[in-house]
Amino acid sequence: MRPEVLNPLFAEVRDLDGVGPKLMKPLEKLGLTRVKDVAYHLPERFVTRRAIANLDEGGEGEQVIVALTPTEHRAARNPGRGPYRVLAQDEAGNICALTYFGRASYTARKQLPVGEKRWVAGRLDRYGDMLQIVHPDHIEKDSAAHMGRLVEPVYALSEGLTQPRIASLASQALERLPELPEWIEPGQFEHEGWPTWRDALHLSHKDRSEGARDRLAYDELLANSLALLLVKADSRRRKGQALAGDGSLRAKLDLPFEMTGAQKRSISEIEGDLQQEAPMLRLLQGDVGAGKTVVALAAMLIAVEAGKQAALLAPTEILARQHFETLRKMAAPTGAEVALLTGRAKGREREGILMGLIDGSIDILVGTHAIFQDTVSYKDLGLVVVDEQHRFGVAQRLALAAKGKRAPHTLAMTATPIPRSLTLAQYGEMDVSRLDELPPGRQAIETLVVSQDRAEDVIAGVQRHLATGQQAYWVCPMVREMNGAFQASDIAAAEARYAELRERFGDDVVMVHGQLKPEEKDANMERFASGEAKLLVATTVIEVGVDVPSSTLMVIEQAERFGLAQLHQLRGRVGRGSEKSRCLLLRGSELSETAQKRLALMRETQDGFRIAEEDLELRGGGELLGTRQSGEAAFRIADLDQVQRLLPVAHGDARLLMDRDGGLTSERGEAARQLLYLFERDWGVQLLRGG
Repeated sequence: MRPEVLNPLFAEVRDLDGVGPKLMKPLEKLGLTRVKDVAYHLPERFVTRRAIANLDEGGEGEQVIVALTPTEHRAARNPGRGPYRVLAQDEAGNICALTYFGRASYTARKQLPVGEKRWVAGRLDRYGDMLQIVHPDHIEKDSAAHMGRLVEPVYALSEGLTQPRIASLASQALERLPELPEWIEPGQFEHEGWPTWRDALHLSHKDRSEGARDRLAYDELLANSLALLLVKADSRRRKGQALAGDGSLRAKLDLPFEMTGAQKRSISEIEGDLQQEAPMLRLLQGDVGAGKTVVALAAMLIAVEAGKQAALLAPTEILARQHFETLRKMAAPTGAEVALLTGRAKGREREGILMGLIDGSIDILVGTHAIFQDTVSYKDLGLVVVDEQHRFGVAQRLALAAKGKRAPHTLAMTATPIPRSLTLAQYGEMDVSRLDELPPGRQAIETLVVSQDRAEDVIAGVQRHLATGQQAYWVCPMVREMNGAFQASDIAAAEARYAELRERFGDDVVMVHGQLKPEEKDANMERFASGEAKLLVATTVIEVGVDVPSSTLMVIEQAERFGLAQLHQLRGRVGRGSEKSRCLLLRGSELSETAQKRLALMRETQDGFRIAEEDLELRGGGELLGTRQSGEAAFRIADLDQVQRLLPVAHGDARLLMDRDGGLTSERGEAARQLLYLFERDWGVQLLRGG
């Protein structure tokens, strides 16, 4: 139950004065649905103004506050086209034009009567030989009204909202803030000289107070760290089962390659975890093609050797099928029984699988979230492997963990290399193994940057490539806007490219994008994976895990619009067989400096961990943090610099609270509970209750 003291913050935004149905839409667009959201909608920047006695004291381009008396109103020759100007004079007799465009001229007529002094705030510029202020920010009869505007916040808006309106809502939200007890460790709080939580929010809306902003970012990072540590503590507390394999099945594996040092090291770390009674919670981070599947199979065989079952959970049906085929082939010599369960399995086939799980004749189950369902029971589930970890929230992992007689061990895998500084933020509850070597024999992928103007030459090259019997990908960008919708122009561009390639290659081309019906998408994917279709035109839906070894060419259109990590993931779809592979990055004619660096780096290296670190430097962590587990938002307050500076400290503080300060039962722990609810990491608190 949420503490009562927080209820005013979780009241709906329509409770604030002036919010009617018309304002709800633009507020929802910004994610401001509750009072708390408005309080945390911090200004993007601040305008600093200087009060001047006359225009001679002001500099061009400077934000000023000055007393002016209107002397003449001048409308444009053809109304509605040109500007509307009000000529006004300062106390020294200098003239300045207050310039308005469009409907704003109606306001000017009312606010600026000739002969009456007004205090005007805005940016002082020059037009020809005259000083002017275009669309003054504020006009007041009284100088005192301006003095509070020497520093003014500027908020992010959406259509239908104005700065004064959002400032008024923020002010109302701040008035409703309750007094909350302090959750930060006293020594840390004193050392930083931070304000209290309530003061920090007030100050952050007033001016660019770094201390106040840092304090609010620290709260968010502390809440996150604490919640993840609670998951870890809960996992440790659960009665698991120690799994000791005798190596008999692993000895029968007949792999066509020698395992890398990183694979052997990771398997040994996992084996050590499985031998403990406390359930394992480990993340396997592997670069594209680093061989995570083999490590996962070895872990699952340890469970089977110990007389238990294992389940592998994949985010999509295509990936589940792919894993099933790979694991079935690899595990064949061991005699372990591998089965596949997806939403498609019906009737007798499904019954057979469910029976095999109950009687124990199925050792390893591969599937989509269908393996979560209540109707699915296991004889004795000992290990769960979760592929593409960031697609599953903590709640889903816990649902699966409840499937065993005792809590099963969990191994999560991700092919998205994460910079070390962010690993704590995303996976603070897990131990981490890294596969940072590529298997021997994997050839480097030749990466070329080509101008978009040469698209016709590239298509001719694709034609020659397909003529050799090999397959190719052609990826088009599809970028989501803020409200989650796709830009219509992107869909049109992807479909136009598909139509053009289809004209050239006929039925050999199939298309896949997120707007297609799932059945159509799966059928097209199936045609490509089976080799029936030769060219797959796609958006980034193929970014993760599609494995077609005979695809040896990747064309990425408008490559400058993709993030580095995304480009690296896409490139990793080729180079999966023994043939030499190529990746062509088609770029537009106008490239930003960042885009140039990004494409140069792609040419230079294939080390995903290095790319992730550089990506972070080039564009900040928003997008990386945006790949967080579904069901939990990215950090809203903390920016990348704050994450890197404050997260290790916040993580240490959370650990101190758990280990030394009596967890959430101490006085500071009670305050920390309120923090978890405030940042909606309340699943962390629920775990304490065993729920």
